[in-house]
Amino acid sequence: MTIDRIELSHGSGKGLQELLGEIIFPVLASDHTGAFEDAAVISPGCGKIAFTTDSFVVNPLEFPGGDIGKLAACGTINDLAMMGAVPTHLAVSLILEEDLDAGLLRKILKSLKDMCALTNVAISCGDTKVVEKGKADGIFITTAGIGSVHEGINLSAGFARKNDTIIISGPVGLHGIAILAQRKNLGFASSAVSDCAPLHEPALALLEAVPETRVMRDATRGGCATVLNEIAADSGVTIRLKKTDIPVPQVVESACAFLGFDPLQIANEGTFAAVVPSDMAQKALEALYSCPQSKNAAIIGKVENKGRFPLVLETEVGGTRPVEIPPGRLLPRIC
Repeated sequence: MTIDRIELSHGSGKGLQELLGEIIFPVLASDHTGAFEDAAVISPGCGKIAFTTDSFVVNPLEFPGGDIGKLAACGTINDLAMMGAVPTHLAVSLILEEDLDAGLLRKILKSLKDMCALTNVAISCGDTKVVEKGKADGIFITTAGIGSVHEGINLSAGFARKNDTIIISGPVGLHGIAILAQRKNLGFASSAVSDCAPLHEPALALLEAVPETRVMRDATRGGCATVLNEIAADSGVTIRLKKTDIPVPQVVESACAFLGFDPLQIANEGTFAAVVPSDMAQKALEALYSCPQSKNAAIIGKVENKGRFPLVLETEVGGTRPVEIPPGRLLPRIC
């Protein structure tokens, strides 16, 4: 019998076997041999490995520029890339809600699989549970990833130093505004498209050109304001940004002005911040320009001795204001 919608019976026993055999394995593990092992056995290779995990509960499940499957793959791949790792393996855990449309599930899984194929990441293991209708809002996805760290690369949020340069890899705020416009049916922001994308290529290009890079962080929940505040706090410095140098798309600028948001506090899913020695900044920019995902990279600030605030912004008229980490309720269910 063809599965049209997810039922509670698909969470265990024969029903689970049917769900795995008809939908999940054909999409995520096309080379599956039929063996149901308790864990994947992988070779760690040589040197250091990076290991991370994340959960994705975005609402709505589909949005301009992606869906929860693409988001789940890119989120974990990017966390590994930001540590200078080449992502190699992914684990995928699915929480499915009863009555979920099977066609939508296939579409989401294909998005996840496509991102893994694009980045040469193997989906090595996973788990599936089904819960009652009303308990999971369609689908929740948890991913865990492993990657091998490049020889000689050592990145940390605590490595920023005075006079270092702050670089952003692309426009800020598109993912958050795209989700908000979809969720709240905001017609004036309907042209916003999420920047959701894997960042392994620009991260690798930057590290190959400038191995002295101090920090890389993708600016997801809480946007640039959160990651730059965290870098400043961990490094014991102040980061000064210049507003006129920050690439804010017009749709983000307009939506934030109308809603009273700060673009620096809006989530991104395909943009990262990097801290590099100032004499390497131009070389870093040229490396980022060579990748489509970071062709709009820009220098947006510098690192100073620790001041009163960890992150400050120079306005268009020459004034200065602190930039704080946003409250958690600003945009919930964003990723």
